[in-house]
Amino acid sequence: MKRPNRKPGEPDVSFKERMAALRNLPAFFKLVWQTSPWLAVSNIFLRAAQSATPLALLYVSKLIIDEVVKMTQQKGDLSYQYLWELVGLEFGLVIISGALGRAISLLDNMLGEQVANHTSVRIMQHAATLDLDQFEDSNFYDKLERARTQTVGRTILLSQVMTQVQDIVTMIFLAAGLLTFSPWLILLLLVAVIPAFLSETHFNDKFYALAWGQTSDRRELDYIRFLGASDESVKEVKIFNLSNYLVERFKRLSDKFYKDKRDLSIRYNSWAVLFAIVGSAGYYAAYVIIILRTVQGQLSIGDLAFLGGSFRQLRGLLEGVLMRFTSVTQGAIYLRDLFEFFEIEPRITQPEKARPFPKPIREGFTFENVGFKYLHAERWANRHLNFTLHAGEKLALVGENGAGKTTLVKLLARLYDPTEGRILLDGHDLREYDLAELRMQVGVIFQDFQRYQMTLSQNIAVGNIGEISNPTLIENAARKSMADELTDRLPGRYEQMLGRRFNNGIELSGGEWQKIALARAYMKNAQLLILDEPTAALDARAEYEVFLRFADLTRGKSAVLISHRFSTVRMADRILVLEKGELLEIGSHEELLAKNGRYAELFHLQAQGYR
Repeated sequence: MKRPNRKPGEPDVSFKERMAALRNLPAFFKLVWQTSPWLAVSNIFLRAAQSATPLALLYVSKLIIDEVVKMTQQKGDLSYQYLWELVGLEFGLVIISGALGRAISLLDNMLGEQVANHTSVRIMQHAATLDLDQFEDSNFYDKLERARTQTVGRTILLSQVMTQVQDIVTMIFLAAGLLTFSPWLILLLLVAVIPAFLSETHFNDKFYALAWGQTSDRRELDYIRFLGASDESVKEVKIFNLSNYLVERFKRLSDKFYKDKRDLSIRYNSWAVLFAIVGSAGYYAAYVIIILRTVQGQLSIGDLAFLGGSFRQLRGLLEGVLMRFTSVTQGAIYLRDLFEFFEIEPRITQPEKARPFPKPIREGFTFENVGFKYLHAERWANRHLNFTLHAGEKLALVGENGAGKTTLVKLLARLYDPTEGRILLDGHDLREYDLAELRMQVGVIFQDFQRYQMTLSQNIAVGNIGEISNPTLIENAARKSMADELTDRLPGRYEQMLGRRFNNGIELSGGEWQKIALARAYMKNAQLLILDEPTAALDARAEYEVFLRFADLTRGKSAVLISHRFSTVRMADRILVLEKGELLEIGSHEELLAKNGRYAELFHLQAQGYR
């Protein structure tokens, strides 16, 4: 049942939901166990040992005080043996307790680091299985961002839960001691502590709701911070004088976050002070009663020290357990975000009985009334596509920006599945084929390719990462794309770090980066190569030479080319013209010119620019 008067978008965090969130802890501890069983067992064993030391220390201290009082009342020769044995025992317990604390802290840090790393690996592994269009959805990104924050936050949660269990065991020991003398002290303790617990729970709800509601804005804040101080954006920030705009926008958002948290923190701490006074009053009320009973002879001086110390420690532990309970349930609720991310399933999956990819392709790829619409989009990106990319054919895609060219090639590579219709490969639905084999047999280089802050060889090897230790293949790929020309001016040649992010890195021009991107396409012996405007930063002559070499190197293979330069497009066997996502014309350069349609219009418009 949802809370009344809840703000739009605010998560419902009732006490019932907090308790329900604890169901996430078994899955969390399963993850901890998978990370390092021996560290987990060692941590539990040491905490169990340390949980008994507070009661043991208090009781030995009581015995020491009683023995000292007894000795002060005796006359004649005194024997100190028992007293020194007790002092030695207490000293030993202090040493053991300190050593256990250090060991537990060490194990907490080691286990926390491993859990954070293990979780990060799982997030990356799971993200790699998800669909491309899921990454293009802002709601998905919010879930991904909240999942990422768990990698650090769960380190704290692990320590909190383990400490919680340890403190509860210690409380059982101390409560057993108090019950032996005065059972009603436990009731007084609860009355003193519970109001503070309820206040803590209420404000933790508020802090969680605040953090949850700021997820999207926090991503924007991080993005602005990146734009304001990044090697990728510095040129435009300077040339467009964007610095003041970005700074003001950052300050506006960050000031809002600060004000919201400040106001909530002031209210929280004001109530915390009030309830701390209530808790202290409860403790001293109990302490006064213990003193009176001691003065009346009902308790010994040692009992006074034991009961006072037990009550004080029990109160501190109970406050800690109750306050930490809100943090633990808070963490358990955040765990829900983590596990919800792991529950996201891709729609593009490996078929149970996958058909092997044809080697070689005999007929080609056939689009049968294919249409695709992005998530939450109103218009179709592609629709009513009916054509065949024949085996060994070079097909060029032409159309204005937004015509659906890139979406079409993503459908070919099965980065998307059609919303309607189907794509056949040699007469069988593309969804029937082994997904890993399909991706290996289709090489794609997009216009917005990644510029990895890695070495030259690593940048090329990402085209077929399994061959990263194959320098011969890497150098051959570089030669085919003409990226090998870069090595003459790079001090480290193929092991030269590229980009300015790391030490000794060298930045390249846009054209040089594109040659490296092209080399990735030659890293695998794919039967279909797709170039989505990867040569946009090259001049017309350089692009023409690249495509001449590309045509020669892909002889006998299928290829799809996207380029705005018609001097390059006309080299294709056929040209497909797209308009508003639909197929408008298809044919050879000569056929389309003779038809005098949209292609001929665009061709003559571009030709006029060179006259």
